[in-house]
Amino acid sequence: MHSALFLIEFGAIILGLGLLGRFAGRFKFSPIPLYLLAGLAFGEGGLLPLGASEEFVAIGAEIGVILLLLMLGLEYTASDLVTNLKTQYPAGLVDATLNALPGAALALVMGWGPVAAVVLAGVTWISSSGVIAKVMGDLGRLGNRETPVILSILVLEDLAMAVYLPIITALLAGVSLAAGSVTLGIALGVAGLVLFLAVRYGRIISRFVSSDDPEKLLLVVLGLTILVAGIAQQLQVSAAVGAFLVGIALSGEVAEGAHNLLSPLRDLFAAVFFVFFGLHTDPSSIPAVLLPALVLAVVTAGTKIATGYWAAKRAGVSEKGRWRAGGTLVARGEFSIVIAGLAVSAGIEPSLGPLATAYVLILVIIGPLTARYTEPIATRLTHRRTAAAAAAATPTGTATVPTPRSPQDEPVEDQGRLGRP
Repeated sequence: MHSALFLIEFGAIILGLGLLGRFAGRFKFSPIPLYLLAGLAFGEGGLLPLGASEEFVAIGAEIGVILLLLMLGLEYTASDLVTNLKTQYPAGLVDATLNALPGAALALVMGWGPVAAVVLAGVTWISSSGVIAKVMGDLGRLGNRETPVILSILVLEDLAMAVYLPIITALLAGVSLAAGSVTLGIALGVAGLVLFLAVRYGRIISRFVSSDDPEKLLLVVLGLTILVAGIAQQLQVSAAVGAFLVGIALSGEVAEGAHNLLSPLRDLFAAVFFVFFGLHTDPSSIPAVLLPALVLAVVTAGTKIATGYWAAKRAGVSEKGRWRAGGTLVARGEFSIVIAGLAVSAGIEPSLGPLATAYVLILVIIGPLTARYTEPIATRLTHRRTAAAAAAATPTGTATVPTPRSPQDEPVEDQGRLGRP
């Protein structure tokens, strides 16, 4: 009877997620907020709390995080990471400063303490690579001149997570400074070792994993990833970071083949992960934190736009491309939920989970809109200011005759394709 109830519950969850995904796809927005809402509806204090399938959903959520980070790692090579770290680190520092401080400040203002401040700083700092990649694909911007800048910032954030997550894990566990330093040292050592192996022996690792049989390739890559993630977690390093480093170590045809095979699994378990986070958030606790979540969302949307604009300007991208870069970076998602989920599991601050849920819901809805409309709105406002300044500078009663422009004077729209990054 228990088995039958589990199958019914889990089947209903998967079917419901599929229908929600189709609904979101029809209206061209991210399904993440719908998944979170589904979790809220069927979790603590929801309409119909689940029971039989909750443990399996928890395991599926953990696999979802691992696959999200693995797939992200497959997008980059170790040499790409090293190059980005050397050339784009100023943008990463600006990104961390502008976007982590508002979260930390809010947590301190609300009296949640320094540990919660460090957690909320991470929630507001990290953009959603998954949502942003999907939005850029939907808008046809993968070849735009500002795209390498966006990807560089995302890569630097992912690298920073290799340091940040062990620190958070140590803080949430309440370990001493010495033990926390050991944990961080182990994390950095493991990350450095994997990066070294990926740069030096990446081809050998890829050749070992490679297989012409999709079934064998899927089993080897998935098994290796979960194994390394488990070992990393046993060493007090985040399992997600371990999975990310496995993705970096794989390259070439192996990475492409693994990406194609694992994409459906990632989408399935990532959806389960977002539902799981919603299951452990009481909907009645959200209204109390909705106003601070909205204020934080507005502030950090502005700081992300400023970050993207500055980084694109530094890279020599045109005005329109700068606004597109800033607007694209606004969305928060999987990483913010992962960080908040760690704090919720540790029982640090009861209001942190609801605040993070509301915050992600707001920005995951606003993010695709800012990606699409920040540049045209900024361009229109700039034209209005220019026209108003010109009118103010023109003496009353005189008329200005526009000077004919040659084709060479026409501005070139910054939509040139650079090839798929």
